[in-house]
Amino acid sequence: MDFSEKGVYCLVFENRGCVVEVGKKGTFSFPEGFHIYVGSALGSGGMKRVKRHIELSLKKDKNPRWHVDYLHLNPSFKLLGAVCASTSDRFECKIACKLGSDSAPGFGCTDCACISHLFYRREDPFPEITAVFEALGLLPIAFEC
Repeated sequence: MDFSEKGVYCLVFENRGCVVEVGKKGTFSFPEGFHIYVGSALGSGGMKRVKRHIELSLKKDKNPRWHVDYLHLNPSFKLLGAVCASTSDRFECKIACKLGSDSAPGFGCTDCACISHLFYRREDPFPEITAVFEALGLLPIAFEC
């Protein structure tokens, strides 16, 4: 994948049950399992945003900038990987809508009308995410961290 391209992505975390303080959003209680964060990389840096997420999860060396950064910095959360697709169109909210059940209300969606951009699953969500991308006509590239 060319990380300079624009696109859309889903980060997949595995986590222990925990409570996380997420800046001004407040406290969120997360059940043990998997969480999917849906993001867009349509800015000038493109998919380099995904590289930033990976580096933050590994190094834990920056202050949180976005809601999802609080997950990267929390020891109960481990970034397993991501599913990405190159596109210059807005698919973030369409993906969030299709993943729609079991969400953390208000998480990661301050700039849109979605209920959430963070979703919970009990089991490995990679196959589901890949199917959602394909259903929307996107070519998914999945990788593990």
